[in-house]
Amino acid sequence: MIRLGLALIWLLHFLPRGARARVGSALGASLYAVGAPRRRVVLKNLQLCFPELTDAERRRLAFAHFRAFGRSLLDHGILWWGSEADMRSLVRIEGLENWRGISDRPVILLAPHFLGLDMGGTRLVADFRMSSVYSRQKNAAADRVFLRGRTRFGHATLFARQDGIRPMIRSLKSGEPFYYLPDMDLGARDSVFAPFFGVPAATITGVSRIAALAGAVIVPCVTRQLPDGQGYVVTLYPAWSGFPSGDLAADAQRMNAFIEERVREMPEQYYWLHKRFKTRPEGEANPYER
Repeated sequence: MIRLGLALIWLLHFLPRGARARVGSALGASLYAVGAPRRRVVLKNLQLCFPELTDAERRRLAFAHFRAFGRSLLDHGILWWGSEADMRSLVRIEGLENWRGISDRPVILLAPHFLGLDMGGTRLVADFRMSSVYSRQKNAAADRVFLRGRTRFGHATLFARQDGIRPMIRSLKSGEPFYYLPDMDLGARDSVFAPFFGVPAATITGVSRIAALAGAVIVPCVTRQLPDGQGYVVTLYPAWSGFPSGDLAADAQRMNAFIEERVREMPEQYYWLHKRFKTRPEGEANPYER
């Protein structure tokens, strides 16, 4: 099934961008209709994060999310098999001055899980040497495609998540910027519970620990999917001052608050398919099992 999906993405990457966006939106709509388990995850996340919305409003938002996801899925075909010129045309960069202004310290690009995450990372490594974390895929064919897609256009060093933080710190200290994905629920280990939309969320403390050990500056980096097949824009925000603060919980709360602000700007584009709240404080039930 995975090989069939990859073959479909390969075939459709030849479409013009506008046509690919329309087909991707239709694909996402189909996934919304047939993917009941993940649809329930998305709706549960939206219920927890947007309790002020009606059920009908959350369903419309979930539908918009699946359509945006379908678009991003097909656009990965450009990252995996398209030309460098097509990739550069698909993604543009804003706010580079916020990165270029830092010349004396290592830099962590804080990249939350919006649907354009891979587009932004691939576009940046086409111009700049960078490192990031890679999670090995169980399917060998998918693993090869994903790994090649993240390294084929530039100078990317990928560390396996299972290898811990030491290689990342060495890379940062050598001057290589680190594209860091900070907002998945990876369990209670090395995490604190910090509010995300007012809900305690297991939040990894790696960004604070790595920044402290490497003496690194945090530059937030968010990729937005543009409407009507116009592609993506990766935006670099001003560097954070006073981070890390020495208080892991306070740092996690600050990070989640920043991500929440960006989510409210484009709520359909956050990666709601992930079970963000599956790890709970002691005594609380897993909301996805109700």
